[in-house]
Amino acid sequence: MPESAPDPTKPHQLTLLFICTHNRCRSILCEALARYLGQGRIAAFSAGSQPAGNVHPETLQHLKLRGVPTEGLRSQSWDDFADLSPDAVITVCDSAAGEQCPLWFGKVVKVHWGLQDPSRAEGSSADRAAAFESVLQIIEARLGQLLTPELSTLRGDALCDALITISER
Repeated sequence: MPESAPDPTKPHQLTLLFICTHNRCRSILCEALARYLGQGRIAAFSAGSQPAGNVHPETLQHLKLRGVPTEGLRSQSWDDFADLSPDAVITVCDSAAGEQCPLWFGKVVKVHWGLQDPSRAEGSSADRAAAFESVLQIIEARLGQLLTPELSTLRGDALCDALITISER
């Protein structure tokens, strides 16, 4: 079960589950940034179909450099979220987008926000840092759009359409 369930007393709190096959980098970045930037307006979680069991060290390093809290971030299975009723499930890697989702996802809004995997970047440490920075900027921009007053209250098909539009920018 997730560490912290959404707070039903907070108005317009959006619950998002970010999925990546191994849940060790991109989905973790999304979870942490959504919580941080959402300032209580987003209950964010991440999981994987085949979790690696650990978070990539550079993922934590780059979040910390931005001042984003990393406590409690861990690689976990999407099975751990069978009791969660997210407003949307967002896949962030192409392989996860093509996987058969668990039945408990039901009619939940599902969209794909394809992101390059910075943990697989090659080259110097500066090249790797640039790869992380690029992905972090994309995530921040997408979340910034989602957090605008006109989008933050959307649910269902309207939320799905907004998330798809955000991913195409």
